[in-house]
Amino acid sequence: MVKKRKSWVEKLHDSRGLPKVEEITEKMSKRWGTGTVVIPAPLEVDSLMRKVPEGKLVTVNGLREALAKKHKATIGCPMTTGIFAWVAANAAEEQKQNGVEDVTPYWRTLKTGGVLNPKYPGGVEGLKKLLEAEGHKVVQKGKKQAVADYEKSLIEL
Repeated sequence: MVKKRKSWVEKLHDSRGLPKVEEITEKMSKRWGTGTVVIPAPLEVDSLMRKVPEGKLVTVNGLREALAKKHKATIGCPMTTGIFAWVAANAAEEQKQNGVEDVTPYWRTLKTGGVLNPKYPGGVEGLKKLLEAEGHKVVQKGKKQAVADYEKSLIEL
């Protein structure tokens, strides 16, 4: 029997018992300090990304801070938050290809330092077009591309 791969939208809706807040283990405390970490559900990350209006931006760390605040945790998990932002981006692109117009504006979610995420649909070039269409200026930053003065467009979720 051939197992059918899940669509991005199915992955987005698969919460697998998440969100959950856990103690930061001793092994992880070297990197993250002490306290609690929230492991978000994919739809939670998507819903935060949807709140970013045209002309504004958020970073994955901004998503993590909003998730931590919402769940009264010390931090938002960097690994799952980044992965679920990527799932949300791909689900949005999948929906767009299926004729859905109101999709998650994933291009407004940047990496640390305002860097464009090359793993998002369309890659850096596609993101650059979408961001520039909203009035942002994309510049070369070493080997990466980033939004110039992105801090001025950041919103707190």
